[in-house]
Amino acid sequence: MSSILDSSGVVLVDKPAGMTSHDVVARLRRIMGTRRVGHSGTLDPMATGVLVVGVERGTKFLAHVVTHDKRYEATMRLGMSTVTDDAEGDVLSSTSTGGLTEERVRQACARQVGDIMQRPSSVSSIKIDGRRAHERVRAGEDVVLPERPVTVHSLDILSIDAEAPDHIDVRIAVHCSSGTYIRSIARDVGEDLGVGGHLVALRRTSVGPFDIADCRTLEQLEGDNSLTMDLDTAMIRCFPTREISEEQGTDIAMGKWLEPVGRKEIYAVVTPSGQAMALLKEQGRRAASVFVARPHGL
Repeated sequence: MSSILDSSGVVLVDKPAGMTSHDVVARLRRIMGTRRVGHSGTLDPMATGVLVVGVERGTKFLAHVVTHDKRYEATMRLGMSTVTDDAEGDVLSSTSTGGLTEERVRQACARQVGDIMQRPSSVSSIKIDGRRAHERVRAGEDVVLPERPVTVHSLDILSIDAEAPDHIDVRIAVHCSSGTYIRSIARDVGEDLGVGGHLVALRRTSVGPFDIADCRTLEQLEGDNSLTMDLDTAMIRCFPTREISEEQGTDIAMGKWLEPVGRKEIYAVVTPSGQAMALLKEQGRRAASVFVARPHGL
């Protein structure tokens, strides 16, 4: 097996606060000794937790991974709204939370659960006419993004701290669909209660099949730059599988297609030796590759 395949796979990073996802990738390029490093699913600078990074051919693999759900732990501060819906933005308004009861806070949080329409934060990475929303906001533009459907599977309140005279901090655990903004949840809970709200802490604890328990810090990776999982492990974890023969595996590596078996989803084909050769999608009379992990001659 070539050195490129030996070093291809996924690294799961526990991103520290204060770094952009791009900063993490730049650091990992040095740690891993290659420029072929790319992340999947941006995290805000203030956020910590799961950042999925592809190395070598792992970068191409991640382009096919669809993470339908994510989990977060966060702290909402009620009583203050900000331009960015988080602690990094200028304060827009402050309202006393003295009249708020725990029951009202719980009810407002409960109204964020389910299939809802959510307006993304104005400082999101969503593009408007070719420019990201956060770039327009920082250039002084007034940006209001349209609502879009998201799903909040669960929102559990971990604690409510009402000891401060001017605000209430609510720690929550959220399981949601990809595309859901936790900052928007904080903003909308605050608006629902009439006091404003924003996010003061955010930690992503899982992205699809990737969990915080598998993550390492950058400092740990400095001492041990091994992959979290090679391509075989990552492909089998992320996709349903189809067993094929070694001969079929060779065919796939050479760009040939297989006979379809009546499956609609993209799946990984795995040889008896445990090698995940490619991702296949069936169309008509062909099961053709959309990503080949081990192309012939590599």
